[in-house]
Amino acid sequence: MPVSASAGRVERVNPLHAPLAHYAERLHRAAGDTHHVASPLGAWLLLALTGPAATGQARAALAEALGVDPDDAAAAARALLAAPHPMVATATALWERTPFDELTGWRAGLPEQAEHGPLPDQATLDAWARERTGGLVERFPVDVTPETLLILANALATRVSWADPFEVAPAAELGAGSAWAGRLRQVLRTPPVGHRCWVSATDRAGDVAVHAAPARTGDDGAGMLVVSVAAASEVPAGEVLAAARELAVTAAAMPDAPAPGRRSLFDLPLGETPLWTLREEPTRTFAPDGREERATAVLPCWAAESRHDLTAPGFGFDAAARALGGLLGLAEPPFEATQSAVARFGRYGFEAAAVTAFGMVAGLPPEGVARVADLRFAHPYAVVAVTIDEAASPWHALPVYSAWVTEPTELPADETT
Repeated sequence: MPVSASAGRVERVNPLHAPLAHYAERLHRAAGDTHHVASPLGAWLLLALTGPAATGQARAALAEALGVDPDDAAAAARALLAAPHPMVATATALWERTPFDELTGWRAGLPEQAEHGPLPDQATLDAWARERTGGLVERFPVDVTPETLLILANALATRVSWADPFEVAPAAELGAGSAWAGRLRQVLRTPPVGHRCWVSATDRAGDVAVHAAPARTGDDGAGMLVVSVAAASEVPAGEVLAAARELAVTAAAMPDAPAPGRRSLFDLPLGETPLWTLREEPTRTFAPDGREERATAVLPCWAAESRHDLTAPGFGFDAAARALGGLLGLAEPPFEATQSAVARFGRYGFEAAAVTAFGMVAGLPPEGVARVADLRFAHPYAVVAVTIDEAASPWHALPVYSAWVTEPTELPADETT
C-alpha cells in the first residue's frame, strides 16, 4: 500500500508533522530542483517565536504559514528549544539596537535559553554562527546595518557517526545509465548489517528506492535516522521530497515495524531499471515459502551549501515584521529573512547545520547631537565592593571592601595576552 501522510499512525507520531510538511513543501518548492539543503524546521521555529506578537491580519497570515495557531506554534517551539534533542544542538538569540519597552511582553515569552543583548557588529554575528554550528556555517545570513532595529535568529547543528559505516564501491555500480558513474571514481555501498534498503510504493512519487542509515546512538539511547529516497527521473523534486519526508517519519517513529510502503521484490519484474537491478539466484533459506528477499544500495557522498530567501509572503516573515512593527508603531517595516544551510553525507557520518535569521529595519532616525564621555581614572580614586542578595537578606547592599587608590601597578606580564 502506498505511504500517505494522511495515515493515522503517522499523524499521531508528532502533531508538528503536518505543519512542518506544509512549510517544507513551500521552502523546497522555492529552491526548485537545484542542488540544495535546507532546514524547514529551523525556519518554522523562528517564525513560531514571533507568533504571540501578532494580531489581526498579521496573525491570520502567520497561522496560515505555520499551519497551526500562532500561540500553539510558539508553545511548541519553546518546548523543543527548552529540551533539544541530544543530536541537534540549538541556539536562539534576540539582539536589539536598544531594548524596546514595547517589546517587553513579547520578549518575555521567548525561550529561557534565548540569548539577549545589544545589536552586535557583523563580525560578531558571523562568529556566533560559526560557534553555534561547530564551524559548519561560516557567515551569519543577515547583514547588520545602521538601519537594523533587531535581529532574531536560531541555529541548528548536527554531527553524527553512522552506527555501521559504509563500504566503498566503484562508481560504475551506479549503473551505465548514470551520468555520475562517469564523473566519480568511488561511491558508498551499504554494509552487510545495520542499514535498511527497500522498494516502497508512495502516493507522491510512485515506486521509489529507499535507504535508511542509523546514526550511532548516545548513552541515553537517542538517535537519528538519515533516509535517502530515489524516484524515476521524471518525478518532480518536490514530490520526491514529500514522499521522503513521509517515509522517514514513519520509519523513525516505528523502527521495529515493517519498512513503510515496502513492495515485495517478487512483485517486481526482473531486470535492470535506472533505480535498481533485480535478479534471482539460488540460496539456502529458512523462509516459510522458500522465497527470501535481500536488498543493498550504492549511493554517492555529497555535500551542499545553500542560502534561502524567506521574504516571500508564503514563508510568513512579512507577517512577523508587521506584528513586531505594530508593537513599535511601524506600519510596514522593511525586513530581511534568510537561512544559510550546509550538509555533508559521507562514509562515516552525516553533518548538517542551518542558521535562520530575521532582521527588521527602519529608516535612519533624525540627525541630532550626541555627547560622548571617555572617563579616566588618572589620579587617586575610591573603590567599594558591595554584595547583592535578596532585599530581606542582611547581606543585601552591604559594603564589604573599600579602597582609595593612589599607587597603580603595571599590568602583569602573564595578563598581557
